[in-house]
Amino acid sequence: MASKVTAPLQKKKRVNHINTDYRSLHSKHVVQQHSVRKSSSTSVRQVQVQAREAMAEPAYTIPAFRQRNAEEVEEYQRVSTHVGKGLAAIQEELHRMRIQTKTQVDNLAIQREVQEMMTKKVDLYGEVRKLPDFLVALRPHAVWEKTPVKLFCTVQGHPRPLVKWFKGDVPIDPLSAPGKYKIENKYGVHSLIISRCVVSDTAEYSARATNQYGTATSTATVTVKRAAGGTGVSCQLGLVPHLTDIHPSKLEITLLERFRVTFGVEGGSTSLVCTMVVVPDLPNVPPLAQWYRDDKQLKPSPLVEMSVGRGSARLTLPHLAKDDEGLYTLRMFTKDGTAEHSAYLFVEDAAPSVPGAPGAPMSVKAFDINKDYVLVAWKPPNTTNEAPISGYFVDRREAGSDTWVQCNDSPVKVCKYPAHGLSAGSTYHFRVRAVNSAGISRPSRKTGGVTALDPAESQRLQVVKIAGKYDIVIRDDDDLEGDVAVPGAPSHVHALEVFSSYLVLSWTPPSPRGPAPLWYLVEKCLAGTGAWQRINTAVKLHSPRYPVFDLENGQKYQFRVFSVNLYGSSEASEPTAPVQTGDAHGVPSAPGQVVATRNTKSSVLVHWDPPRQPKGMMGYYIDARAAGSKTWLPCNHKPFKHTKFVVHALVPGETYVFRVQAVNVFGLSEESQESSPVAVEPALATPSAPFGITLLSCDGSSMTVAWKSPKVCGGSKVNAYYVDQRDADTLGWKEVNASAVRERICTVENLKEGTFYEFKVQAGNLAGVGVPSAPSAPMKCEAWTMAEPGPASDLSFSEVRGHSLVVLWKAPVYSGAGPVTGYLVDMAKLGSSDFVTLNQEAVAHRYLQVSHLEEGESYVFRVRSVNSSGVGKASQLSEPVCAKALPGTKEIAGGVDEETGDIFLSLEACEICETSQFVWSKNYTPVGDCPRVAVSTKGRSSRLTFANPDKDDLGRYSVVVTDTDGVSGSHTLTEDALNSMLELSYAIRHPIVPLKHGLNYEVLEKGHVRFWLQAVKLSAAASYRFIVNDKEVTSGEGHKISHDAATGIIQMTVDHFTRANEGTYTVQIHDGKAKNQSSLVLVGDVFKAALKEAEFQRKEHIRKQGPHFSEYLYFTVADDCTVMLACKVANVKKETTFHWFKDEDEVVPDAAPSVMSGCCTLPVPLFSRKDQGVYKATLSDDRGKDTSLFDISGQVFDDIINAIAQIAGSSASELVLQCTPEGIRLQCYMTYYTEEMKTVWKHRDSKIASSEKMRIGGTAEMAWMQICDPSDKEKGHYTIEICDGAQTHARTFDLSGQAYTDAYEEYLRLKAAAFAEKNRGRVVGGLPDVVTIMEKKSLSLTCTVWGEPTPEVTWFKNEQEVASSEHTKITLEAGKFASLVITQVTPEDSGKYSINVRNKYGGEFVEITVSVYKQGEQMPEPKLGQPKGATPASTPMPPKSPGPPSKTPTPAPSKTPTPAPSKSQTPAPSVKSPTPFSTPASTPIPKSPTPGCRSPTPGCKSPTPTPKSPTPPRSVKSPTPPRFMKSPTPPRK
Repeated sequence: MASKVTAPLQKKKRVNHINTDYRSLHSKHVVQQHSVRKSSSTSVRQVQVQAREAMAEPAYTIPAFRQRNAEEVEEYQRVSTHVGKGLAAIQEELHRMRIQTKTQVDNLAIQREVQEMMTKKVDLYGEVRKLPDFLVALRPHAVWEKTPVKLFCTVQGHPRPLVKWFKGDVPIDPLSAPGKYKIENKYGVHSLIISRCVVSDTAEYSARATNQYGTATSTATVTVKRAAGGTGVSCQLGLVPHLTDIHPSKLEITLLERFRVTFGVEGGSTSLVCTMVVVPDLPNVPPLAQWYRDDKQLKPSPLVEMSVGRGSARLTLPHLAKDDEGLYTLRMFTKDGTAEHSAYLFVEDAAPSVPGAPGAPMSVKAFDINKDYVLVAWKPPNTTNEAPISGYFVDRREAGSDTWVQCNDSPVKVCKYPAHGLSAGSTYHFRVRAVNSAGISRPSRKTGGVTALDPAESQRLQVVKIAGKYDIVIRDDDDLEGDVAVPGAPSHVHALEVFSSYLVLSWTPPSPRGPAPLWYLVEKCLAGTGAWQRINTAVKLHSPRYPVFDLENGQKYQFRVFSVNLYGSSEASEPTAPVQTGDAHGVPSAPGQVVATRNTKSSVLVHWDPPRQPKGMMGYYIDARAAGSKTWLPCNHKPFKHTKFVVHALVPGETYVFRVQAVNVFGLSEESQESSPVAVEPALATPSAPFGITLLSCDGSSMTVAWKSPKVCGGSKVNAYYVDQRDADTLGWKEVNASAVRERICTVENLKEGTFYEFKVQAGNLAGVGVPSAPSAPMKCEAWTMAEPGPASDLSFSEVRGHSLVVLWKAPVYSGAGPVTGYLVDMAKLGSSDFVTLNQEAVAHRYLQVSHLEEGESYVFRVRSVNSSGVGKASQLSEPVCAKALPGTKEIAGGVDEETGDIFLSLEACEICETSQFVWSKNYTPVGDCPRVAVSTKGRSSRLTFANPDKDDLGRYSVVVTDTDGVSGSHTLTEDALNSMLELSYAIRHPIVPLKHGLNYEVLEKGHVRFWLQAVKLSAAASYRFIVNDKEVTSGEGHKISHDAATGIIQMTVDHFTRANEGTYTVQIHDGKAKNQSSLVLVGDVFKAALKEAEFQRKEHIRKQGPHFSEYLYFTVADDCTVMLACKVANVKKETTFHWFKDEDEVVPDAAPSVMSGCCTLPVPLFSRKDQGVYKATLSDDRGKDTSLFDISGQVFDDIINAIAQIAGSSASELVLQCTPEGIRLQCYMTYYTEEMKTVWKHRDSKIASSEKMRIGGTAEMAWMQICDPSDKEKGHYTIEICDGAQTHARTFDLSGQAYTDAYEEYLRLKAAAFAEKNRGRVVGGLPDVVTIMEKKSLSLTCTVWGEPTPEVTWFKNEQEVASSEHTKITLEAGKFASLVITQVTPEDSGKYSINVRNKYGGEFVEITVSVYKQGEQMPEPKLGQPKGATPASTPMPPKSPGPPSKTPTPAPSKTPTPAPSKSQTPAPSVKSPTPFSTPASTPIPKSPTPGCRSPTPGCKSPTPTPKSPTPPRSVKSPTPPRFMKSPTPPRK
């Protein structure tokens, strides 16, 4: 809140000005005429005089609650209290003002008569010289840069000439550069002041005087010089002129843009800025600026930053807190006194740390600082919608530390707390947090540094001078005459602060106190008992303050204190008077009546009566709520000390209710009674002055003038204008219109041709007539005869947005030689003279949409009218318009009324006042009382409703809200949009029941069929009926009809659906005026499908009465590629049986099915094509039987194989190289392999087909590809691809380079070894393991031998070679049949016989045990001398395959003896075959390698299993040490 007053010095100057400036006085006749025609507004005369005085000399703004003198206080109280005092007080004040005005008018009339006499003398002298003539001409000036210059001249002539100033040939406009130029005319002396000159101001300036008899011109040159060392134009003298010291208070300062009411948030930052013009503007002499908050001057600090210079004064608050809220005032010292401006800063609470927590306390300060004690006080926060505050926590932090320590364990309920236990000499910071039921608030702003020191210490210091030059500092407790050992007793012990939670004791230190350090002991007792109890046993008190806590409420206590030092303790002090804890005062009473009155369009003035019981009140909190709402919002966030407050940032046009609470240290009072609702509207006042008077036409005897509306309407619609005229050469004003003019245009008749006239206009509203406008520029009454049209007028703007606006204007009054055919619109940025024509072709209508504007930029416009003769004179420049939309701006929206079906356009205004009106236009022509549309307004919204819309109503519609800052909007009604709204309107006026779903059917369990539809909305009174084949069906046997109004569903259920139900089904609905129907044709194939589904569901229901499959058979594939057939069963019991079948043959799984688990499975391992077939599962008990079939063939079989391939492909190893006697083999190990999998082998990206050269095969553990008899053609990359139907798994191997060389060598070695194995000597068959024979019998050991070449045969007995004899005959017939015959065997022939068959490729050694017994003896048990299995003597047993173990057993190779091994019996490549040479029979037999060894192991490389030897048993190969070859591929992972 701020008010304007005028200093006494200014009043004195204005009186002198009124006595001498004859152009600013009104004639007595004019005053009398105004008093007659505006008798209802005589009270405004004083306001007009004050306004003229304010315009004559600048006023300054001071805070509303600053200290005033007695006269100002009386005047302020009179103005502020008359608002609510009623009409009688106002009339009394008006009567006093009338008397005062009459006295002033009489005085002015006397002064005017004297000046008229002086003017007559001048006029008589002027009759001699009619042409303008310069008595004192302009003279040239040379000035330094950044200094002002003043050009002046004196001119005479009759009639009085009009003087204009030019720079070169360009007219000087002071408004184009505010503060740069100042044009004055005082006492006939015309002057031009150029402030703060720059080098570019160097030019020829001229003053041109003109009247009706001619023109005279005076010219002078201004040269601006720059000091030496500067850039640009050099100084002619090369010296800096000596400037006299200028004090800042000697500067001339004019405030321009001023900071407004500002809103901030805790933790943010804000800046308050005032721009100004300073004359002279010297960089080394900045203006003197002072900033105040609530009348207290601010000083620069880390929380307050100030700067002044470069045409502005700035105050920055970088870290906002609620402590910063208040009325801020900028005071600038000028040569005329001071220039001031004030505005309020509001700081809102930051977001709470916990929802519902209170705001932070504020204004935390430390008082009564002692050595170990500080009293901390603060102000409570406002609580509007939060829970009441239950207490506060006080925190302290030692300077230099980052740790906050909580001072009180439990919340303190008052806004004061004694912090004790401090360290003497330490510096502390304090902060406070509020607590309520929801949580703890954010901390307050911390205090400044508080140092714990004894405040009386400096008072006890004395300085004694010795010999006039030595200073001795002593303490007053030093005894110069003797020592004081034991201190005296403290005195004046009393309770300084008494509250319910604590009290603070205070006393005066003893005197004398002694030089030793002093501390205190405190005792308490119940009043009157004398039972003293020490209360500070653990703490030494060094300060004469001590807080006492934990006292019982209702009890009275007494206290006493002892002084103690190292010499002893003093006597006890005098006890205090009985003290009882408690809150003696409590919160204040509620404030009195609250009255809210209109202030501005966004603020309300609230004033109230103070509480009857203030009780140490700190201030007030004001809350507001919108009428009809229950949510209160805080208006201020820091206690306000006065009983009047302006609430800002309210929604214009909204209605609010206010309440007030008083605040003291105990908290907030009860709320006051609520104020009466008040609408946010400007306070009623007279309008401001019109402006922009311009000439529109002149015929030689009359002139048509127009003007612009006042910028401030005064809270009431401007309904009257009064125009005055005068001859530019006279002082007296003449009334033009006795009755009010409502339009902003007026034709003034009976004028004299060739005479210059001036005009001024006053606006009036309900409050009266406002101040007059400034006189217009002199206008010559001269008939317009040009052929071009005159200027357009009344430029206005609509729909101002960030990048576009609409310019509107009125047609020129003077049309020229022909009618106006169009208009051209020019635009320029504010401050620029470069105008751009927006439309190259003239537009016939009087509006133009302007787009592509820069948001935030200001522009000016002018309009030129065009007729057949050419382009006419440009209109007066428009007011500057900023391309920026108002906050909350909305556009016009089209719609259809849901109740009536009317088509309308509506706008919700973001701003409105009591006098605002919505003015609708079509193509920017007001619609008025057009019968095609109707306008209705409610609150902030206005609606334009079409009666019978058609194509004639298409176009651009706009609306303007009057008495606002340009609230407007537009909407183009297109044909498509109108058609859409017409369709919707028809639907509303001819309503139907909207359906979300039309009539449909569904088959339910048991075979029931449900017919249903769903409406969007059904009322309780809705009715309906079902019609089947033109017959209404009602609810009864076989049919159930129902509806649910909540969901809008109407349904009919047919219990038994048969062929008789084929036909057409219809539902008809009636709901109030709305109706609808929906049909469903259920015939033909559609009916057959429904009937089939119903029968199926009926059978399903019967099936599910016994044991049944809830899920029929399906398959899954386990991680080990085992195919699992599974099904789920339901409604089973222990007696229920389950069986599996394949192709009608029962399958008995290893684990019996468990029906009680609800799921039965059949594993199918090693799945392949042989597992195709029809699988069946049966479920039965005494209640029934159910069957599930699953045909594994076709696509199902392919799906299973793909599932297996997906798992196998993911587990596939890298390709491994394996050499065989037939060639080179590539192997890929995987979880499971079957030939049905889609496996492709590729060589160099070409597919390989199985052939004699390239053999493709596999086992359950791996897939392989063998290159038979490899050659260089088979080198290259090999790839195996396993496709699972969705993706392809690929593995590659590079068979080239060294890998191929090593593999080929191994292949040749294995091939040679196989050939030797095939052709070596061996025993094919015929020899037993054990022979038992009676003596004297003949023994014949015969066998078949084979070898290529024919082997040699040697027989042994007990490892000794047997030679052929009569007793023992050895024969070899045909190289194939070898025999050993012993005739007449004796016991000596018993022993171990053996045969060694060998050739150059190797041989075989077979043993036979012979036992001879005597006749008559019992036949002995046979004794085996050697295991029965025959092993090749020359080749050790190869190790087993290193491939991954398989759960599926592999088929064993055939044991039938064959001359050559099969393909599957080829030796492993990792163990080389023995070199073919003969081995003696006595050579020891080596052990076979470990069968379980895997390929990656260095000593055992074979990755494939080796079959058993096909040779007869008991044979032993010749021993040969194994040779190993490292695999050319990396080992399998």
